[in-house]
Amino acid sequence: MAESLVIVESPGKIRTIKKYLGNDFEVMSSVGHIRDLPKETSAKYRFSYSEWQQTLGDLDSIGVDPQNNWKVNYVVPPEKAKTVKQLRAAGRKATRIYLATDLDREGEAIAWHLQEVIGGDPGKFIRVVFNEITETAIHDAFAKPGIVNENRVNAQQARLFLDRVVGFELSPLLNFKIGRGLSAGRVQSVAVRLIVEREREIRAFNPKEYWDATAYLTRSNSDNAEPAMDRVAFDVAKYRSDDFNPSSETETSELLQELEQQAFSVSSHDSRINSRRASAPFITTTMQQTASTRLNFNVRRTMTAAQRLYEAGLITYMRTDSTNVSAEALSAVREFIGSQYDRDPAQGDYSYLPATPNTFKSASSSQEAHEAIRPTDVTLRQASARGVTDDATKLYSLIWSRFVASQMTPARFENTSTTVLAGDFELRRSASVRIFDGYQKVYSADEPPKADPVVAFRVGESLHCIETTKEQHFTKPPPRYSEARLIRELESKGIGRPSTYSTIITTIQARGYVSLQNKRFFAAKIGEVVTDRLIESFKKLMSYDFTAEMENELDEIAVGEKNFTNVLDEFYADFRSLLVEAKDPEHGMLRNIGIDTSVKCELCGRPMMLRLSKNGLFLGCSGYADRGKDRCRGTKSLTSDIDFETIVDDDSDAGARFLLDQKHCGTCNTIMTGWLIDEQTKLHICGNYPTCTGTAIETGNFRVKGYEGQIVECDKCGSDMHLKVGRFGKYFDCTNDACTNTRKLRKNGEVAPPRADPIPMPELAVEDFDDHYVLRDGLRGIFLAASKFPRVRKSRQVTVEELLAHGNELDPKLAYLLTAPTTNQDNGHYVVRYSTKNQTQYLSGEKNGKRDGWVAFYEEGKWNETKSLGKKPRTATKRTRKQSSR
Repeated sequence: MAESLVIVESPGKIRTIKKYLGNDFEVMSSVGHIRDLPKETSAKYRFSYSEWQQTLGDLDSIGVDPQNNWKVNYVVPPEKAKTVKQLRAAGRKATRIYLATDLDREGEAIAWHLQEVIGGDPGKFIRVVFNEITETAIHDAFAKPGIVNENRVNAQQARLFLDRVVGFELSPLLNFKIGRGLSAGRVQSVAVRLIVEREREIRAFNPKEYWDATAYLTRSNSDNAEPAMDRVAFDVAKYRSDDFNPSSETETSELLQELEQQAFSVSSHDSRINSRRASAPFITTTMQQTASTRLNFNVRRTMTAAQRLYEAGLITYMRTDSTNVSAEALSAVREFIGSQYDRDPAQGDYSYLPATPNTFKSASSSQEAHEAIRPTDVTLRQASARGVTDDATKLYSLIWSRFVASQMTPARFENTSTTVLAGDFELRRSASVRIFDGYQKVYSADEPPKADPVVAFRVGESLHCIETTKEQHFTKPPPRYSEARLIRELESKGIGRPSTYSTIITTIQARGYVSLQNKRFFAAKIGEVVTDRLIESFKKLMSYDFTAEMENELDEIAVGEKNFTNVLDEFYADFRSLLVEAKDPEHGMLRNIGIDTSVKCELCGRPMMLRLSKNGLFLGCSGYADRGKDRCRGTKSLTSDIDFETIVDDDSDAGARFLLDQKHCGTCNTIMTGWLIDEQTKLHICGNYPTCTGTAIETGNFRVKGYEGQIVECDKCGSDMHLKVGRFGKYFDCTNDACTNTRKLRKNGEVAPPRADPIPMPELAVEDFDDHYVLRDGLRGIFLAASKFPRVRKSRQVTVEELLAHGNELDPKLAYLLTAPTTNQDNGHYVVRYSTKNQTQYLSGEKNGKRDGWVAFYEEGKWNETKSLGKKPRTATKRTRKQSSR
């Protein structure tokens, strides 16, 4: 055992760091946090008001006591018990323990927790940080060791305590007042508010029709002073000194008839050279936004790929809000540009290397002293040679080109603008030609629409009109947020920090408050109601400015300018008083109640009421509140009739047309939303529900938009299945109320095959939990999941041997798996995996916890084994097993 122990966060760093440090150092991983506040808080949803009051000082439930100087009870989660045991044992033998966790606040907190849990002489703990995993950076970090920064730890704890208290105390309130299973968060609820307010801006928008016109001109035949030219398009810009803005086709046609009778003369023609400067190298938010628009990556996918690149030593730390670049990196990239990109005589005497380095200003809220995200070795253009994933390879190319381009000269364009007068009309045309690519040599903008070529006009020359065209448009409502736009808005308002955006976006979707449809966020009705109630009772907490101010205070704690308990006490005093008021049964937060409709219950004939739950709007029988035999539990699902794929196209008029087609509430004139009850009945609900109770029934022949396929028969009971739209896309739901069967509709329009029934496997214990596994059939094949899921979130692949033990229970469609070999030629056992590419189950060999390279596919009635070449066998970690299982 080496005398020096190095502890990092991710197992992916161990091999690289071990290579640089040598055999005198033992490198181990904490696999993220090793301690946290208690997770078992689900019982809070069953508390009465009095019981809820009593839990506020219960450290076993909430983990922190705001009424006792913020006393905290950290626990080691069961799944981390083995890791902690190993770290403690290694720590006792080591004379020096280097805490080499990440350099952000989370990493600092993990280092502090490691020091607390391992224990022993505090003097043997040494804190080292590095911005990149390269040999030089590692040796520099170990040559300049330090200690854990308690101010940064306190800032992380302050965020953790605030989020825990707000979530733990607000969530039961929402459950009492609105519905079961709801929760709230200090930052996430404010992010939901952004989406809700944008939804209402769109709903309140009144599209206006307008028409634009184009005139196609050419030189007059009598004008021999200039060369002939093809027809050139000019936009009709003004009429009688006002903007050309007709509101109907008739008016547009009349104006164009008048225009065609006029004489056309060039009144001005200007040409100038403009420069376009390169953007700064990536920070976390700009990387997330650009990866979203260019690579179609969501935030989580982007950060996962960036993490792989960082651990492989290919890029600097990926959580940063600084555009600074080290002097060494600047020198290296300038040398690279000078050697690789020379002057291009075809584009003029322009150089790609500026005389002095380009500089960029970080945002005013930037507090971190990190570098921007850049490649550690600028001479490495592609990351594929390092064995990283395809996603990581694509992201690396984006990071590399952005960094190199940031230190190159501007691109240059020749821009021309021409104005033509024709009686009372003014026509305009502009064109642009790039004369020097500059930084766009390596980082080009998205391909612009094809433009007309630059044409030289002479002031005073006459032009001839060949034809005119017109096109109808509508003013567009504000665009819905994409992930990139939402991150940009959060950043501009100072809400959250780079390391939190991924969690925020994931959480608000998981709670069902918003949904991501065709890459745009839509506010769910439950999200609107929860947001309204929180604003009514906790206006300050839901304020954008207050949330940003709290982030600034956390920054001040991190640099030692404020005491973290004082900040927490000040916040909690105001929050607690508002909470007491909100709990008042008569004058507090409004309760969620149903509203009457004219729809009759199929079970008892009584009127049904429109109700709202965590899962959305539904119809429930008004007899549900009755007692005894009179009680009726009849319900009806509601399916949105919105074609999400059409109305979120920012370049079309579909969103405006959708608003124009909607009914308006007869009570408050707000746009109503349509919900299908069945193929013959649609229920229109006021957009201001539940504040406004307006509803309307429409009868006809209806179908969920976007699907023209077959009628699906339920594989469980034989009834018809109706297509619906849920949080995770389109799916088929059985019309038989006694049957709960559903089928997924894939993106390619195919109906997913029926799923096999779950099979309990009590002989397979879940590691570190009092639970056993169940064999389940998911969208990506069969896998083992804990029977107590989601309370116990454990899953893994099933081996062939484990499957054979339950062969008589296996669904017939999976019977071929019972003929599978249990071992391969290297005596490794086979596990059952799923190939997304081939849409089929296959076998993957594993030996001593690692893939051994053998695979087997079932083809033409038999299993074909082969040694998979060209891929490194990798350790089947808990994370990879969980991902592949789904």
